[in-house]
Amino acid sequence: MSANPTDEPAQGREGTRIGPDLWPRVAAAIVLGLAALAATWFGGIVFVAFWWVASAIVLWEWQRLVGGERLAARVAAGALLLALAALETLHNHALLSLAALAAAALAVGAVAAPRDRIWAAAGALYAGALVVSLGLLQTSPSYGLPAILWLFAIVWGADVAAYFAGRAIGGPRLWASVSPGKTWSGAIAGALAGAALGLALALVLVPGSILMDEVFTLGLAAAIVSELGDLFESAVKRRFGVKDSSGLIPGHGGLMDRLDSFIAASAFAAVVAALNTRGSFIASGLFQW
Repeated sequence: MSANPTDEPAQGREGTRIGPDLWPRVAAAIVLGLAALAATWFGGIVFVAFWWVASAIVLWEWQRLVGGERLAARVAAGALLLALAALETLHNHALLSLAALAAAALAVGAVAAPRDRIWAAAGALYAGALVVSLGLLQTSPSYGLPAILWLFAIVWGADVAAYFAGRAIGGPRLWASVSPGKTWSGAIAGALAGAALGLALALVLVPGSILMDEVFTLGLAAAIVSELGDLFESAVKRRFGVKDSSGLIPGHGGLMDRLDSFIAASAFAAVVAALNTRGSFIASGLFQW
């Protein structure tokens, strides 16, 4: 879940006052965060079902942005195939899960009007990356729980640090045409804070010894990717001329607005873990180098 600062003009040191959006944003983040932590604690089918629902909502929000014909049919087709992908992760069937994800994208694209097919299919891949990545990571008996909590620590740490550092320090904007409220100072502080928090959590939770330099570097990369995920979603919304992905969360837009950073970081972590793993479960690849 992302802190996702608003796209207000960046300010220097004279603009350190916390914006009125902070407290409602904190309340929404706490509710969503506690729900995610509870699902993580229960694990198994509860965890996968929770993130499948989140993926289905993100799919719906993306398809609303695309607009066009047969919206309900696109969402239904995509959600059903994403459910299959999610169930396959419970059995650690990575290839079958990825095949179901690809099928979801093809089905959504096929149902969409010809002019909308690429964007519609991309939305299915984007939404499905969330549940597939997290589902495959959490299956590891030894490393699944630490992997998910490590991701939470990195993304939440980066979001919070970027929000406060950006408002306190200000400075040059990161990408003014896409997200005017984000600054280089906030991005740098967020990436470093996320990596540091991720390393601290890994030292406590990961069984056995870890290579601190490698885990910190991976955490830094994941934090940067999470920030790029935020910018990517902002660019998509600007492409379709909207401020929020939906009005699902009153006053705070949609679920995709809250999960953009987490989707990117989760997909990145799953790919790196799969490339580096030495066993049957990919999560070990995040911590064993």
